[in-house]
Amino acid sequence: MIEAISSSTREIRKVAKRILGGSEMIVIEAASGLDALEMCAADMPDIIVVDGALPDVPAVDLIRRVRAMESPIRPQILISLVELDIASIMRAKRAGAQGYLLKPFNRPQLLERFRTLK
Repeated sequence: MIEAISSSTREIRKVAKRILGGSEMIVIEAASGLDALEMCAADMPDIIVVDGALPDVPAVDLIRRVRAMESPIRPQILISLVELDIASIMRAKRAGAQGYLLKPFNRPQLLERFRTLK
């Protein structure tokens, strides 16, 4: 299973990669929305975590663009937020996300969230 973590925050990407890397998952990182789109076009992951505050592409636009890509894989997408923001969650869901993940997260929270997506 391939997971993509798209976050402008290096620490968030490192923590998520460390947590998920030991759980039989291949984790790829994208520092920007454009990087994430390029990676998805090259090899669509099974699960994508999108930072709600990417500097270059709004998260909702990234989700819509991933959903518009032709791929045999239809990834599960989560938006990652610093605080519970119902409007952002609803916009992300309308764009094609399955849910959200609040930062900061710990190992049990992240693994449980991913288990519910599989």
